[in-house]
Amino acid sequence: MRFSPGVLIFGLLCSGPAFAQDMSLRDVLIDGEGWRQVAEGYKFTEGPAVDARGQVFFTDVPNSRIYKVDLDDKVSLFAENTANTNGLMFGPDGLLYGCQNGNKRIVTFDTEGRSTTIAENVNSNDLVVAGDGGVYFTDPGHKQVWYLSPKREEKPRVVAQGFVPNGIILWPDGRTLVVTDSTEPSLWTFRVEPDGNLSARDRYYGPISLAPRQVRPGSDGMTVDSAGRLYVATLAGLQVFDPTGRSVGAILRPQRQFLSNAVFGGPEFDTLYVTCFDKVYKRKTKCTGIRYGTPSKTAATAKPANPEKP
Repeated sequence: MRFSPGVLIFGLLCSGPAFAQDMSLRDVLIDGEGWRQVAEGYKFTEGPAVDARGQVFFTDVPNSRIYKVDLDDKVSLFAENTANTNGLMFGPDGLLYGCQNGNKRIVTFDTEGRSTTIAENVNSNDLVVAGDGGVYFTDPGHKQVWYLSPKREEKPRVVAQGFVPNGIILWPDGRTLVVTDSTEPSLWTFRVEPDGNLSARDRYYGPISLAPRQVRPGSDGMTVDSAGRLYVATLAGLQVFDPTGRSVGAILRPQRQFLSNAVFGGPEFDTLYVTCFDKVYKRKTKCTGIRYGTPSKTAATAKPANPEKP
């Protein structure tokens, strides 16, 4: 059994008696439960993010809008004129962080949908927010990963490069970063150092299965559950891996169009929500997701500048 540096030992993550090598999709899927459509009519959905209550937010990238799915699956407009905001994630401060690539910014949104710029002149696609308020974000066009420290007066710095990063997620302990590359048959992991730098780069998860007649996996957004399983959106479906990096199987896409991302949400955090081209779907599971980040003094006292109304 192999473990990437910084990954929690499986026994600490698992809430049940099963071992990683015994995991299967039977531990995830509920008989008779399939994908159910939540919303439709968008140009391209991405960036699902869940707040502390289990409400799910997603972007319609070309239309520069962010929508909210409440606990009754009512969909409402949260923010508009968002400059093609793509990746989203809630931070430990309760703010919604976003990759505002149309303006080359990283921003936060408050509960009223007002944005605040925390980094400028950067390209971005997806992001993840650490428990201390630090932000990692991918820049596939320049083949690099950036880090923005909780001290917002510091400029973002490149912490990994030389591949085409796309989706990005942290393990619950915050010590291992996972990054997808849509052209590679595996996922990259990095050890997170105390200063935010990355080390011990490794092809940990894999192989990523290819869809018929495809030469690349199309790996995109990711989420993890409380048992340590990792879920990655690919052209072959939502592929699942155990904590040792081995494949558990793939959940079929809800429709033939592109599957971009996934997150656990709902009142009990036991429902998978996926963004799939022009629609959003959900599926109740036997698993529960991770509530990322815990409020910290560093994150709570960070003082971004330049508040804006989208």
